[in-house]
Amino acid sequence: MSEVNERKHTFNAEAMVLSGKLELPVSQPIEPQTHSKLDPAGGYFTQRSDGYRLESIISYSAAYSHVAGVKSKKPGEGHTTLTTTVLEGLNVLEVVTADRVVGQTITDHPLEGYLPSISFLGTRFDNLRIAGFPVQLEFDYDIFGQRPIDDLPYASNPGVVSRVSRQYDRILQNKNLSTAVKSYYNQLSSTLGAPEKIECSLVNRVAGLFPGTVSGNVITIPGFGVITLAKLTVRHEDPIGDTKVHKKTTFNLTMIDLKLGCAAEGNVPVGDGTSNGTGG
Repeated sequence: MSEVNERKHTFNAEAMVLSGKLELPVSQPIEPQTHSKLDPAGGYFTQRSDGYRLESIISYSAAYSHVAGVKSKKPGEGHTTLTTTVLEGLNVLEVVTADRVVGQTITDHPLEGYLPSISFLGTRFDNLRIAGFPVQLEFDYDIFGQRPIDDLPYASNPGVVSRVSRQYDRILQNKNLSTAVKSYYNQLSSTLGAPEKIECSLVNRVAGLFPGTVSGNVITIPGFGVITLAKLTVRHEDPIGDTKVHKKTTFNLTMIDLKLGCAAEGNVPVGDGTSNGTGG
């Protein structure tokens, strides 16, 4: 922990390339793969894997994750946390494939105040395909914009709420949504603007000739399941008294959130990274 103006900064970052739970054809947990966790004092930690295979359901040829937390040596600058997950040669049931999937968050906590700025520089999908067809993506890396003034939460910032609301509208306008997906995003819409939490995506639109239906960043493939791309959740916690300022902001980025619903069933988040930090 670093002393700055009599305040201590506690680092927090965690990354894993794969985890989850499989229900069919066998019931078993998927233990976190290539799992990196940062020491509260900061530093650097990395894990690498030469490959992984779960039966014929999901595999990758190589992967690594790393987390880092440092105090900037530049005058007036605060604490930076880096969280990265990388998978190469991803293959899910010969339906979802990618040469490379990279999820990366970079948070900068100022010396004064609590709310960090956020960057997703480096985050991408290389040659993502569904059933062999290329997937075209429209990213919005700046969905949170600039760090709000006065430490006010991203979750209730008017610009952020407006951009996320448009994402929800793109998803819900699809009349062929399953009841479960429709109910989920209706619930998110009903709480949009609350200062404690917001969920969105770094992907605004998806296009391609692959089978299935597209709703914003959500792809539904009959006989396979539901794919949610670049899912991002932000939580604001530990409010200071009656103010709208929160001491802790947590970012969680999941590059591919898989809900399998075919011969294989289960929930499998791919490329999952969590980052926050707290000044006390």
